Amino acid sequence: SEQLNRFAGFGIGLASLFTENVLAHPCIVLRRQCQVNYHARNYHLTPFTIVNIMYSVNKTQGPRALWKGMGSTFIVQGITLGTEGIISEFTPLPRELSHKWNLKQIGGHLLLKGLTHVIAMPFYSASLIETVQSEIIRDNPGILDCVKEGIGRVVGMGVPHSKRLLPLMVLTFPTALHGVLHYIISSIVQKLVLFVLKRDNSHNLPTESSTSVQSMLDAYFPELIASFAASLCADVMLYPLETVLHRLHIQGTRTIIDNTDLGYEVLPINTQYEGMRDCINTIKREEGMLGFYKGFGAVIVQYTLHVAVLQLTKIIYSTLLQNVS
Repeated sequence: SEQLNRFAGFGIGLASLFTENVLAHPCIVLRRQCQVNYHARNYHLTPFTIVNIMYSVNKTQGPRALWKGMGSTFIVQGITLGTEGIISEFTPLPRELSHKWNLKQIGGHLLLKGLTHVIAMPFYSASLIETVQSEIIRDNPGILDCVKEGIGRVVGMGVPHSKRLLPLMVLTFPTALHGVLHYIISSIVQKLVLFVLKRDNSHNLPTESSTSVQSMLDAYFPELIASFAASLCADVMLYPLETVLHRLHIQGTRTIIDNTDLGYEVLPINTQYEGMRDCINTIKREEGMLGFYKGFGAVIVQYTLHVAVLQLTKIIYSTLLQNVS
């Protein structure tokens, strides 16, 4: 029984990770391409138009076009986790908050998160370019190209950039702001949802026949549901800021993206934003408030897929555990 519980917990966690990082990747690719496409007339605010454009891209370029840059996103996650661990090891900045936290600890913890995002920033830029660059015109990237181009961005060597490329110092504030706000929102929502779910579970006493099944589900699913709700709330609330952030990162990198109005043809990115404030004002003036939400339909598709996989996993393990019982 204990081995089965461990296997079930591993399987449930693996299904969730697979959905977040692999199954949802085409949604992330389309979402980012829509966000940086200031030419676009179709904003793709609903899942229906996003699914249609995914089909068109897949038909003209093949399925590989929807999974481009996936390796670099894993590398950026690894760099972020490694950087956070190293900084917390050699500084007094706490990686985790204790139960008896105070304002100084919270400040140090958030500073650690901000520094981590700033250090990972050049690699995030390189990964962003890989995910939005059209498959039609790009060469086959190596698995470590993200690292090489990130380092090249810092030292000012490597891939040729235009004069419109924004200095990393200009990108520091919006990158740190987005990362810290995303962490704060997701942490608060996760704790709230977990509190509500555990309180509800304590009121629902299972019968003897379903005790093992129910306790199994109660052990793993509240965490996954809370994590899902936290990511969803943070992504939705910070979507406009993410749009601005991605446009600033991509400017001047000579990136060619797919035409998200048609699903074929390519478009150059030739923006000339001077910084975060200018980018916000320009989007508001030229594309309207909905311009900040270009590609939002991809978020709906992404989290719908996540819900479906969580529900399917729950049904499979409920059936499996009942049969074993």
